[in-house]
Amino acid sequence: MPTLLTDTDHSSAARSRTSLAVGLLALSALALVGGCKRSHNADVVATVNGHAIMRSDLDKAYEAQLGEAQQQTPSPDQADSLRLNVLQSLINEEIVEQRAAKMNLTATDQEVDDKLKEMKAPYTDAQFDERLKANHTTLDDLKHNLRRTLTINKLLNKEINSKITVTDADVANYYNQHKAEFNFIETQYHLAQIQVTNVPSQPGNLQNSKATNDAEAKKKIQALKNQLDSGADFGVLAMNYSEQPDTAPNGGDIGFVPESRLRTDASVYAAISKLKAGDITDIIPMVEPQSKKTVGYAIYKLLSREPAGQRELSDPRVQQAIRQQLQEGRSQLLKGAYFEMLRDQAKVQNFFAEQIFKNDAH
Repeated sequence: MPTLLTDTDHSSAARSRTSLAVGLLALSALALVGGCKRSHNADVVATVNGHAIMRSDLDKAYEAQLGEAQQQTPSPDQADSLRLNVLQSLINEEIVEQRAAKMNLTATDQEVDDKLKEMKAPYTDAQFDERLKANHTTLDDLKHNLRRTLTINKLLNKEINSKITVTDADVANYYNQHKAEFNFIETQYHLAQIQVTNVPSQPGNLQNSKATNDAEAKKKIQALKNQLDSGADFGVLAMNYSEQPDTAPNGGDIGFVPESRLRTDASVYAAISKLKAGDITDIIPMVEPQSKKTVGYAIYKLLSREPAGQRELSDPRVQQAIRQQLQEGRSQLLKGAYFEMLRDQAKVQNFFAEQIFKNDAH
């Protein structure tokens, strides 16, 4: 059934702080700097080169991460451990942001406003406000996070990415050493999907649109098919109305599906195998394997079909994939060294860590 095509993971771009913490992994060594003890404001949990990180900032970041990572209330020890990790991320970000400020790379108000407009574009004002509430954040908080993220990206582009060069010889050498990686053992289908179900679930789409029974599901999928037949954009409809939360945010894109996997559902394979790139299927019922009951309906779009066989270096897509992989690999290496350098140069005092150690050490 079509659900076998929906397990490709498409992460949402919505977890910006968690993604940033991963990007700054090289800074995750303890930034607790020794030295003489001094009194400090109880509302200050850490300082970076004298700049205070407030307890309110830590609490806000902690609550945001708790909402993403925890399904139940953590124990006191778990809570302290998570807060330490969150605070370390705040310290890391502050170190890098201070470096950017010294280089006059802090994001401008215009850059923040432009990014905010881009984020708001798919929504009405009311929908955007609802999303802010659902994420327990305010517009000012969002602008603050955007400024920090844009600032760090500007710094990394200046200090790291602009200095990376991947030559044609580099690409050729990589291809020759990894030629087997570009040999597809079977045909691959790059697919997008619009899915409507009659079972209770989170809609996962921009319009918060969800069918609640079979009659509604049939009506909704037929209306979407009519729009597609009238020339509507598949990706836009998927983002707004598809009820598959893993793929709707990506315009329904479910990635490449091997032919052997596609063949496990005869009706889906029969519909997709006869398509040309850019074509869409008719409405396909989604059948639950055990009960044989119809649980929803799907429409697929074939984005491309990649036949089995060796991909040659002359293929522009092969060159692009290798070039991107080499650039990302070198970028991660340089970022690791750069972040470690900045950490060594910073003076950090982690009062929260000191407090935990003082309270719990025996």
